[in-house]
Amino acid sequence: MKWARALRRVLPRALHKVDPESLEELEERLIMADFGVDASLRFVEAVERAAGRGEDPQRALAAEIRAVFDGDSAVALAVAPTPPTVYLFVGVNGTGKTTTIGKLAHRLAGEGRSVMVAAADTYRAGATEQLARWAERAGAGFVRGQPGGDPAAVAYDALEAARARGTDVLLIDTAGRLHTHKGLMQQLAKVDRVIRRRQEGAPHETLLVLDATVGQNGLVQAREFSRYVTVTGIVLAKLDSTARGGIVVALRQELGIPVRLVGVGERPQDLEPFDPDEFVEGVLAAS
Repeated sequence: MKWARALRRVLPRALHKVDPESLEELEERLIMADFGVDASLRFVEAVERAAGRGEDPQRALAAEIRAVFDGDSAVALAVAPTPPTVYLFVGVNGTGKTTTIGKLAHRLAGEGRSVMVAAADTYRAGATEQLARWAERAGAGFVRGQPGGDPAAVAYDALEAARARGTDVLLIDTAGRLHTHKGLMQQLAKVDRVIRRRQEGAPHETLLVLDATVGQNGLVQAREFSRYVTVTGIVLAKLDSTARGGIVVALRQELGIPVRLVGVGERPQDLEPFDPDEFVEGVLAAS
């Protein structure tokens, strides 16, 4: 997990010695790397306790970070007992949601699964065309609605088509929307209801795509989207563009929502499962 190693410069100097000055420096660096205030204080206290007992501070820090992800592992996304498996993607404008869907379609197709992509963003023609190109590259089916049409109707039609064709996985894009826009958030809730009524257990994953570079604002977005849909996991896009990857800790610590996938580049293959063990290893690896 190369992007996690970018966080290493946050830690080494502060862990070579443990005194009030170095502990304050560690706290500041953790907060700047978007670990969040609560988690940062927790980690600093763990380091201080370990030093007081004569234990290795770095090992104590590693254990405390890993404890945030207690019970988590690099688990595959949910699979429906009867196809299609439905993944609903939500997020604000500009997070990389459409690109993420394209990458996941490519990944699933490479695993031998049949994939359909639904463009329930009926407002932005450019987004629909971009998604159509990604679907074509992945060899996936594609469903679009009428410009300005009802996104819930597109989701319904796509689910019907996926069922009729025996498609393994249906990926449903939704229009990017500000989490503060109540009308659009209620529209998103309607899309979710339509999917639930048409197929029991669907959507099997509701994935919130966040831009890793926005830092703590990602927590605000996650809280608000969770008021309207049941977010089962986070996809952190653009992690290759920031050294503030500590946001994965803040999301799990403060909201209890696991990070499922991370985007680490522009290529179709640059979407990886998030592995907590690799994350801790990458953050604390020796320089």
